[in-house]
Amino acid sequence: MSSTVNALSSNAIKAAYQELVPLFERASGHKVMTTWAGTNDILKRMKADETFDLMIMGRSTLDDLAKAGKVVGGSAVNLVTSGIGVAVLAGAPKPDISSGDAVKRAVLAAKSVACSQGPSGVYIIKLFERWGISEAIKSRFMQTPTGHPVGEAVARGEAELGFQQESELLPVAGITYLGPLPPDIQEVTTFAGGIHTGATNVDAAREWMKFITSPAAIAAIRKSGMEPAAR
Repeated sequence: MSSTVNALSSNAIKAAYQELVPLFERASGHKVMTTWAGTNDILKRMKADETFDLMIMGRSTLDDLAKAGKVVGGSAVNLVTSGIGVAVLAGAPKPDISSGDAVKRAVLAAKSVACSQGPSGVYIIKLFERWGISEAIKSRFMQTPTGHPVGEAVARGEAELGFQQESELLPVAGITYLGPLPPDIQEVTTFAGGIHTGATNVDAAREWMKFITSPAAIAAIRKSGMEPAAR
């Protein structure tokens, strides 16, 4: 019997997810309705006791929600992994990002720097603190509002240098994607799905997660700048 999966998902997986939805709907007969939100907004919705069938976000946040009784314990499935990328305005000079030291120099030289409020932004802020440059760049550093892609801020000229999940930078027009952070400072986030404790369409939600982790999804996942998650 067909049903509708009501999902709440991080924006990081959006590009591949939207490509896979019609394939899944045709194959399964189910429908997928998705609310897109940043991590902070997801947490606010959970505090407001909103209910969904499926939750998709960074694995650590999903695990925290399971401990809080919002996600069914043991239901989490690792879906994809995503590293952090760097972007500048299209046509702007391309700074060297070949090493951690090079990225640090680029940040210090930039007139403005932006990151998100999601997992990538949390990591970037900690990285700047570890480098000891947080105070030096404080007046020219910004976090974009939840749900507002960093790439769009770069495209509008609000930030000279932008950091976010690769999968969220690649679809944005008007920017030059410089590439991923170099290995010595890269942070890879696992995005996972879990069943909400108020779910009404559990079986369909599990089918959707199974489809995202199937061989049929790999091409779309990699095209969007992510990798299938190891399980």
